[in-house]
Amino acid sequence: MTMRADDLIDRRRLRRKLTFWRVVTFLIAAAAIFGFSTWIAGERLPGVASNHIAKVKIEGTITEDEDLLERLEDIRKSPSVKGVILSIDSPGGTTAGGEAIYDAVRKISAEKPVVAQVGTLAASAGYMIASASDHIVARKSSIVGSIGVLVQFPDLTGLMDKVGIKLEEVKSSPLKAEPSPFNPTTDAERAMMRSMIMDSYDWFVGIVAERRAMSKTEATALADGSVFTGRQALAKKLIDEVGGEDQAIAWLGTKGIDATLSVVEWKPKGSGGLFSPMSLARAVGRVLGVGDLSSDLIREMGGDRLFLDGMLSLWHPEKPA
Repeated sequence: MTMRADDLIDRRRLRRKLTFWRVVTFLIAAAAIFGFSTWIAGERLPGVASNHIAKVKIEGTITEDEDLLERLEDIRKSPSVKGVILSIDSPGGTTAGGEAIYDAVRKISAEKPVVAQVGTLAASAGYMIASASDHIVARKSSIVGSIGVLVQFPDLTGLMDKVGIKLEEVKSSPLKAEPSPFNPTTDAERAMMRSMIMDSYDWFVGIVAERRAMSKTEATALADGSVFTGRQALAKKLIDEVGGEDQAIAWLGTKGIDATLSVVEWKPKGSGGLFSPMSLARAVGRVLGVGDLSSDLIREMGGDRLFLDGMLSLWHPEKPA
């Protein structure tokens, strides 16, 4: 039976209406899911929360993290943030990255009290950042210290000889682009690198001496790269108190901050969505009872060691044989 032209037109109109409402329904559902995931994750927009104590996690290998620096600046500017807890668990990282975060923390400390609470580890640049706070709390078995600077570079000349590769280069001066993994390191190159390292090391030791109320001699004696337990660090004046977050909050109370205020974690942008890979990794870890898998995922992807150019303030244990 042949359909009339009017029937065809009506059917096409109906299809267009159905398509329109399907799209609208999809958008509403997507917005609802996004809003629900944000609510579940407990994300907060900077500056709109009620009075609270801000908590910032500094974990893994430290770099000049623009998102973290922006977050710290937002915390400094937020009138609802009355005090700050830096939750640190880091082996260190780039010296420049530690310096940038150190400076940002010092800016906050000029306006509101800041306490560092060390978890498992605050070494090298991690300890540098902790020293920027007004008070350092660590567990008895936390690892603290490793004050120092290093530069590492490979020597591939033996491998090149084996595979028959030779590097030819023309440069303006002998020290340009040196040390290089493609040439044996000379005494002049080592002297240049050592001069640079010792200058940064002297600056690092000066920070420790100033922030921990030590003489330069006392700080230098502790800055041989050694690491200490929390109890040892307390005896050596590298931390102020043994404990955890409760002790950190109690110290804020001595600075006029209401200790009953909620502690609100200021998270990285995009970290709280319910269906993001990191959130799913966290959820799976909780269900399996193995902790936060998101940081493990980042490590397995190599994200915590990528592009660590320049001088490092980094401590890491050697892998067991």
